[in-house]
Amino acid sequence: MSLIPSFFGNRRSNSVFDPFSLDLWDPLKDFPVSTRSPETSAFVDARIDWRETPEAHVFKADVPGLKKEEVKVEVEDDRVLQISGERNLEKEDKNDTWHRLERSSGKFMRRFRLPENVKMDQVKASMENGVLTVTVPKMEVKKPDVKAIDISG
Repeated sequence: MSLIPSFFGNRRSNSVFDPFSLDLWDPLKDFPVSTRSPETSAFVDARIDWRETPEAHVFKADVPGLKKEEVKVEVEDDRVLQISGERNLEKEDKNDTWHRLERSSGKFMRRFRLPENVKMDQVKASMENGVLTVTVPKMEVKKPDVKAIDISG
């Protein structure tokens, strides 16, 4: 008798439920969660942090396993920053037996509208240890000249 309740699907077995098993049941396995195409679904939710410092807007994107040649950073005239890239599938050897294929492959693209106070011509990007850092410098805020006026009388 299985200890897995019937609401976990039609998965019945004569073994005892092992909560530490790596073979996990996926309730959404056969459920159409998204209408995204397979070629854009791999990194569609690429994790990107955007923070603003007094000097710049800094974007950090997790792109593990990608080379800098596989990632593109572009800016458009209307202050849009676009970060995109692609991870290709590993070449399959017909003699190999795959037990798990969990790493994603495909394309990703994220776009961000930048505020008006940025220097679009001075954007810099670097990549280290699978983290892409894009720095967009801000324009200096000119403080208004304040002139003291003597009061007569």
